[in-house]
Amino acid sequence: MWDSSVFLSTLTPKFYVALTGTSSLISGLILIFEWWYFRKYGTSFIEQVSINHISPWIGGGEAGTGSESATATPTTQSMPECKVWRNPLNLLRGAEYQRFYWATQKEPLTFYDMNLSAQDHQTFFTCEGDAGKAEYEIMQTAWRERNPVVRIKAANNALEINKDCAPAYILLAEEESTTILEAERILRTALKVAEGNYKKSQAVQHQGAVMEGVFRRDTNVLIYIKRRLAMCARKLGKLKEAVKMFRDLTKEIPPIMNVLNIHENLLEALLEMQAYADCQAVLAKYDDISLPKSATICYTAALLKARVVAEKFSPDVASKRGLTPAEMSAVE
Repeated sequence: MWDSSVFLSTLTPKFYVALTGTSSLISGLILIFEWWYFRKYGTSFIEQVSINHISPWIGGGEAGTGSESATATPTTQSMPECKVWRNPLNLLRGAEYQRFYWATQKEPLTFYDMNLSAQDHQTFFTCEGDAGKAEYEIMQTAWRERNPVVRIKAANNALEINKDCAPAYILLAEEESTTILEAERILRTALKVAEGNYKKSQAVQHQGAVMEGVFRRDTNVLIYIKRRLAMCARKLGKLKEAVKMFRDLTKEIPPIMNVLNIHENLLEALLEMQAYADCQAVLAKYDDISLPKSATICYTAALLKARVVAEKFSPDVASKRGLTPAEMSAVE
């Protein structure tokens, strides 16, 4: 019979030194690769492997215990627990991100960030009806272009062809403007153009699938511009105007634009105004337990609970009687 104690007693200190050194080397290589991957793609390699390959395998093994449960909930097992959550702040590339680059000489956005934005822009601002229209075909390629100078040049070329190309104004407001005021000015011009395009496409939306697609695109463009104007108003200190615009947008937004999380922009503006009762009302409407919780939702809920507790909280009393259920909820 093999005796483990005899084996362990024969090991020399050199073995433990070699074991420690080897494990440290492997850990260091993994850390360096993980850092490089995150810098290039903006996401964790280990996290992606865990979500896409290991988690489904483990979930599949557990699901195999009962055929009934496997057939009853196929969608919940295949859904990853983690997802990329879009940043509702969505800063302006020219007026805000570019200023960060000038100050630090570091790129604030990764290729992964740019790719997500490009996918959204192509989804919101393009349609089948753009075929054969030079200005819109230019903008289709402009959203995918990585060089900001080339993107801006493409937007200007599109406007030379057609002054009513609203997506081109959006790109210029996002990237060419160096201040919030300048971005707001361009967006107001874009709003007039977008409203005109919206009315034209609304009148002919029932003339086929292509025209219906054009109308949906014009609706998306109009809502995106209004949201950006509301965000500019908030940053310029016009909080009441921003809140009104955000409230109006939450009433008219189509399902495809829900990814913009306009209710989170509304929450942030209300918090800045210290309108906590209004925040609670918005939170009650959107804090659905079946939906993934964003940082804005979680922090706002925690803040409101903490405020209620803090108004009547006494450390001396709490140390004697313990925490109440409301205080425990705020802590959690």
